[in-house]
Amino acid sequence: MFRLTDRSNLSHADVVLFGLGYATLIFTVGYYVTGLHDAFRTGFAIEDGPVEWGTAVCLLLSSLVLLRNACVLRGRGRLAVAMTALYALAFFFAAGEEISWGYRLFDWEATEFFRENNAQGETNIHNLVVGDVKLVKTLFGGGLSLVILLYLLVLPLVYARVGALARLADRLAIPVADTRHMILALAATVVIVAVQMMTKWESYEFVFSLLTVSIFLRPRNAEKVT
Repeated sequence: MFRLTDRSNLSHADVVLFGLGYATLIFTVGYYVTGLHDAFRTGFAIEDGPVEWGTAVCLLLSSLVLLRNACVLRGRGRLAVAMTALYALAFFFAAGEEISWGYRLFDWEATEFFRENNAQGETNIHNLVVGDVKLVKTLFGGGLSLVILLYLLVLPLVYARVGALARLADRLAIPVADTRHMILALAATVVIVAVQMMTKWESYEFVFSLLTVSIFLRPRNAEKVT
């Protein structure tokens, strides 16, 4: 039966992470209901602004936490270590992509390939255009959002009910979200669906990055994957 667990109590890290998450949602709703959409786009959620950099930092932290977990798992089998290291690499890649690998921070000049094939002329993969297809709308668009929702909202419910899937998740060292993570993920999804602002997804990405740090630090199946 699905129920709250002891890990639903907030740790000191969670107080900070969840505080930032809920504050971000409150600010996003505040900008929306007051009609300050341009201020949201050019301030709070601006390119290279606090939300985007916060997302990049949290994705990098998530990668580092996963690397720590991989070291802890060395005595529990190669598969668990390899999968956790792979997850860490994926989040490191995501952190780099979020800030275009320092394109604006270090004032790098994009190569000819990226100038010709990147929708924004920057050094990142997710804005590449292949033919008439923009990767940000295909591989990194709705499909990725669906995978994230399945991970945050569906997997924890199934993990608690289906033993075979729980054993598979543990074998693959997948950190499973706990109740507190599901509540914030659901709140963020409701907010993002409700508000209609151009750069609202920046808030969603930031909340997701905060959630991953918390999940990887103390998941539902912590005794199996950390």
